[in-house]
Amino acid sequence: MACRDGVRLVSRLWYPEADGPWPVLLMRQPYGRAIASTVTYAHPSWYAAHGFLVVVQDVRGRGASEGEFRGFAQEAADGADTIRWARQIEGSNGRLGCYGFSYQGLTQLLSDDPTAIPDCLAPAMAGLDEQRDWASEGGAHWWALGLGWGLQLAAQRCQRQGDEAGWQAIRVSLTSGSFLQDGLDLLARHDPQGMAYRWLHQPAAPEGQAVVHQPPDTLLARPMLLIGGWHDPHLRGILELWRRSQAAGGTPWLRIGAWSHLDWEGGIDRLQLAFFQHHLQHQSAAAELKAPVLLQDSRSRQWQAPAAPAEQPSWGLRSGGLAAIDATEGELLLGQSGSGSVTVVHDPWRPVPGRGGHLGLDAGPCERSDLDRRGDVACFTSAPLAQPLNLEGRPRLQLRVEADQPSFDLCAALSVLDRDGSGVHQLCTGVGRFRQQPGSCGTVFSGTVHSGPIQLELQPLVAHLEKGQRLRLSLAGSAWPQIAVNPGDGSLPQGPSGPRHRVISLGLDLAGAQLRLLPLVDAEVGAN
Repeated sequence: MACRDGVRLVSRLWYPEADGPWPVLLMRQPYGRAIASTVTYAHPSWYAAHGFLVVVQDVRGRGASEGEFRGFAQEAADGADTIRWARQIEGSNGRLGCYGFSYQGLTQLLSDDPTAIPDCLAPAMAGLDEQRDWASEGGAHWWALGLGWGLQLAAQRCQRQGDEAGWQAIRVSLTSGSFLQDGLDLLARHDPQGMAYRWLHQPAAPEGQAVVHQPPDTLLARPMLLIGGWHDPHLRGILELWRRSQAAGGTPWLRIGAWSHLDWEGGIDRLQLAFFQHHLQHQSAAAELKAPVLLQDSRSRQWQAPAAPAEQPSWGLRSGGLAAIDATEGELLLGQSGSGSVTVVHDPWRPVPGRGGHLGLDAGPCERSDLDRRGDVACFTSAPLAQPLNLEGRPRLQLRVEADQPSFDLCAALSVLDRDGSGVHQLCTGVGRFRQQPGSCGTVFSGTVHSGPIQLELQPLVAHLEKGQRLRLSLAGSAWPQIAVNPGDGSLPQGPSGPRHRVISLGLDLAGAQLRLLPLVDAEVGAN
C-alpha cells in the first residue's frame, strides 16, 4: 500500500477458504511479517480458518517496507492510512479489528484521524507513556530489558542494510550477556537514532519530559479487549488504558494472567477469537466474554473477578537492627505500626541481583532464599497466617530513608514463605531511584523534593496465601541487571559497577513505615 507521502508498506495476507467477503484482522509490527507474533499468538492461518482475512504489515522502515524507521512517532499517520486501505482491499467486507502485543499493541492505538480507527481492538502488554510504560520505573531505566529490546531492533536494522558484521556483533553480545556492559556502545554504532538509545540517555525523571501518546476518544471508546500479565513490564500501561477507555465512555474487557511478556501459558487465542467473532461477525457473546474483568491468581492459577471494594490491608515494619544480617529478625506487622531501624549497606562490588519479576530477563516467579540470606538485604516477615489471605492490588511502601551519598536506589520484593520455611517464593518486585538535595534533609524523586517518607510502588498482583504461610518484604540497594547500578554521586547510572561507584549506606527508619495494598481497579466494572 502507498502512504500519503508515497512510501510503500508491505503486508502479507491470509485468506479464508470459504466464500467472502470477510472482516479483516490487522496487525502492524516491526519484526518481520512472516513471524506474525507467533511467539505468543496462534498463526494467522488459524484466524483465517475461522472466517477472517488476516493482514500482517511491516511498519515503515522494517522488513520489506520502504522508508526510515522512526519508532512510535510514525505510527499514527501510517496506522490511519493502513486502516483506510485495509477496509477496501479485495475480499474485505469493510469491518476491521486490530490485534497484537508490545509494539504491535501500541500501533493499533495510534491514529491521526479519528475517523480512521478500528471497529474493535485487542491491545496486549503495551502502554501510552514512553517513559513510564516502555523505558523506566520508579525513576530508574529498564537496563537489561531496554538494552535487549533496542539491540534486537538494531540487529534487524543491520540485516536490512546488509551489515552482517554489525548483526553478528550484536548477536554475540546478546548471547554472551556482554551487552549489559557494551550494549550502549553497540546502540551508538548501529542505531543511534533508535528509541532505546534515546530513552537510555534521557533522565527517567522528572515527569513531563516523556512522550505520552493520545489516542482519540472515539478509538478509546471502541470495544476493546485488554491483555496484561503480572510478570510483564507493561502492566501499568494496560491498567491505565482500561481506566482511560472507561473515561472515554468505553466499557472494555480486561484479562490479566500469571504471564510474562513472552510466556502466556497456552495463549489467549480462543478468547480473542470469541471477541472478534462477536464484534466483527455478529455472533452472540461466547462464555469467555461473560465476565468483563477476570484476574488470574498467580499462585493457584484460578481465574476470578475483582474483589469487592473493601478496606485494604496494611503492614508496619519492625526491627531491632538485625533485619539485614538475620533474615528472620525483621517483622511485618499486619494492621500495626512499626518501630526501630536498620542499616543496609550497598556494596557496588557485589550488587544484589534482581531476579525474576516483571523486569528480569528471567521474568516470572522465582525462589529467592539465597538472596534473602545476604547481609545487604533487609527482610521483614509476618507471623504465620491465622487464616488464608487474598492479596489483590498495588503494593506501595512508604518509608523514611537516610543515605550517606547524594543518590541511592531502593529495590523491594514481596514473597510468600512455605509453612515449614523451606522456600521463599517471590510474588512481585519494585524499584526506585532517589536523589538527595545537597544541604537538605529532603529527597528528590521525579523532580520533587520530599521532606517526608519516600514511596516505592511494587508491581500489581493477585495471589492467594494459605493458612500458616508467611508474607515477607525484602529491601536492598540494587537489582542488577534489571536496573543499572547506582554510582551514588548523583550521575546517571549507565551500566554495571565501576571504579567510581561508591558504597552507599541506607538507614531505614521504621517508625511510621507502612506497606499498603491499594485497589487494583477503582472504576465500575462493566463491558460492552
